[in-house]
Amino acid sequence: MNEKRILVTGAAGFIGARICDKLLEKGAQVWGIDNLNAVYDQRLKTYRLGQLEGRPGFAFEKIDISDYDALTPLFQENQFDAVINIAGVPGVRLSVENPWLFLETNTKGALNLLECCRHTRVAKFIQASTSSIYGEFAPHPTPETADSDHPLQPYAASKKGAEAMAHAYHYLYGLDVTITRFFTVYGPAGRPDMAIFRFIKWISEGTPLKVNGDGNQTRGFTYVDDIAEGTILALKNVGFEVINLGGHESISINDLIRELEKLIGKKAIVDYQPIFKADMLSNLADISKARMLLDWNPTVSLAEGLRRTVDWYLQEQSWAKDIRID
Repeated sequence: MNEKRILVTGAAGFIGARICDKLLEKGAQVWGIDNLNAVYDQRLKTYRLGQLEGRPGFAFEKIDISDYDALTPLFQENQFDAVINIAGVPGVRLSVENPWLFLETNTKGALNLLECCRHTRVAKFIQASTSSIYGEFAPHPTPETADSDHPLQPYAASKKGAEAMAHAYHYLYGLDVTITRFFTVYGPAGRPDMAIFRFIKWISEGTPLKVNGDGNQTRGFTYVDDIAEGTILALKNVGFEVINLGGHESISINDLIRELEKLIGKKAIVDYQPIFKADMLSNLADISKARMLLDWNPTVSLAEGLRRTVDWYLQEQSWAKDIRID
């Protein structure tokens, strides 16, 4: 890994920042870009970026991947060995409200990066994708061969578009591509639109905790460090592959709340609301392909990951309690 020159997009994001951190630990030269948008509270992005800036081997520029003219000088002035595209607009609900934003960033942004890779002969491209791509009738655990042609929301559709475009560039120009499909990532400094951040905040404050549905829906949660390690392992040459990176422990939302109550030492006030149509009722990754091709296994148990996440929130509560949750 020493002296590898790697561009990480979405470097101030939850997953992108952790990938940058681990790449730096491994001796890589890391260029991070991010548009620092306000899709969610920017204080989290400022916090994550603050953990990276000033470290040897790290450079950062504020660039939007949907702006091709801003990307081209970056690629022309730096010869990257690989691009890890984590940038993108996340969120199932927001994508229903504003699908154009997701097309612009998640699909067009990926195309812009692929074009830059083609013109500057970047050898490796990793495209982050999502378990939401598997749709309504996915088997559990879900293998990469499961149907991904019937997404339930614009978010997943925009990621499917990025995947398809990456395959086209592999076929036409020989770009080595790995698509990493993430399953419900959580951890310290996580996204405030995700359940675990919200639940910890609400339980700590004694605020009613909103649950869409009856709470029996399940998720295979994945700790962010495991996702970062799997993504870095995916830098190996594979031709073109789609690989699940996901948690190995499934839990219902109701049981998740009970675990967080124990860790925080407070009882949750649960407000059950109608289920959101675009939400999936369950997900769980089949990671046999990641084990075989990447020698990857998630190592952080759900119990340990939740403890670390709660500890982080309580430590940073002086400012984290003010994080905006829409």
